[in-house]
Amino acid sequence: MPDYWQWHKTKSMNIYKEIEAEIQAAAHIVITAHKSADGDSIGSSLGLLHFIEKLGKKAVVCHPDKAPDFLYWLDTSSIIVMEEDPEEVTAQMKKADLIFCLDYNATYRLGPDMQTLLEEATCKKIMIDHHLDPEDFPTLTVSETTTSSTSELIVDLIEQSGHLNLLDEKIGTPLYLGILTDTGSFKFSSVKPRTHEVLAKILTAGVEHYLIHEKLNDNNTESRLRLQGYAMSEKLEVLYDHNVAIISLSKEELAKYNYRKGDTDSLANLVLSIKGMKAAIVFTERDGIMKISFRSKGAENPVNVLAKEHFNGGGHANASGGMSDLTVVETLEKLRELIPQYFLKKE
Repeated sequence: MPDYWQWHKTKSMNIYKEIEAEIQAAAHIVITAHKSADGDSIGSSLGLLHFIEKLGKKAVVCHPDKAPDFLYWLDTSSIIVMEEDPEEVTAQMKKADLIFCLDYNATYRLGPDMQTLLEEATCKKIMIDHHLDPEDFPTLTVSETTTSSTSELIVDLIEQSGHLNLLDEKIGTPLYLGILTDTGSFKFSSVKPRTHEVLAKILTAGVEHYLIHEKLNDNNTESRLRLQGYAMSEKLEVLYDHNVAIISLSKEELAKYNYRKGDTDSLANLVLSIKGMKAAIVFTERDGIMKISFRSKGAENPVNVLAKEHFNGGGHANASGGMSDLTVVETLEKLRELIPQYFLKKE
């Protein structure tokens, strides 16, 4: 049997050289990523943007919505946001001759407005992603579902297209951020030996990793900490029969603590730190719907099926998202009824 890593490298080199050729041939490149921006979607977009610029080409980044506040230390000024400037995003998408689709596997992940623009675009499209079950709309697809993050795949693109010498601090900083956030600070099972090899290349390029950790973790607002404290002390419901916990937050509760985008992002992982906990579910009432975050531990406790079958969502086996158009109380009751079907009762 051939060595897996050698096979993977050879396979990837072929497609990554094709991607480089498409970059070189394009006159107007647009980089897109999924709605509800996170560290990996932002990091992979900016890392790819700066790499394309190093190749002597120009590109623009168009995202459905703004980055969370806790990522504002990163320079996101080059990102054009659909919810803020729909006319400019529309213009950029319509004149694109190459569109990158980063960190999403289906067009609906862009939100309805950008989804329409993407589906109507007749230009070439390149998907680089690590989520399960990719759609077949792109011209070229890099779908590596066992890879830690899309940011790691952008490093693969840089290296395996023959341009590792171009990797520098400007390119590497957002890519390190993307890997860091999508691996839960390198603690998820998606972290492989290859991930650490990629991180070593980023650090060798001059990225100061400790500063990224500080900027990411040491920029809490008082209101964010108070909201998280309230959620843990007053809204945490632990179903000990199944070792699953739920936190629900209404729009009134969020407003009371001056909620800003990203303030609840770490709650599910915090709940998972409870000894013996199999899964954590956090949902918040925003924009008239319940936005749900599912997190779990171990291959025996997947949450993506629950998200897909009942909450119009999906994602990774241990990290998925979904939504509900029921009320807070109704959504909570629905989850209580479903949990016994998806998580074995503790013996």
